[in-house]
Amino acid sequence: MSHILASTQALALAGALTGLAGGLVYFATLRRTVTLLVSGKGWLGALALSLGRLGAAVILLLLLSRLGAAPLLAALLGFLAARAIALRAVRREG
Repeated sequence: MSHILASTQALALAGALTGLAGGLVYFATLRRTVTLLVSGKGWLGALALSLGRLGAAVILLLLLSRLGAAPLLAALLGFLAARAIALRAVRREG
């Protein structure tokens, strides 16, 4: 029984770290997309970044869902932590 619990905890930790890393990339790409749109440098690059960002998030979550509920929920928590980090960085800038 403890072996199963340790395995679930390890998968949850891996999910959380994966969600954090994926979220940091997601929000960095979102910021780049907004910068492209605001600067008026065209919409094609912003569209490509948006589609890539959303596609990568879907693939990441689908892969984690195959591992079970604990890694998927932990990844969501990691993603939310990345959101908090990104918001804090933007607020510090101005």
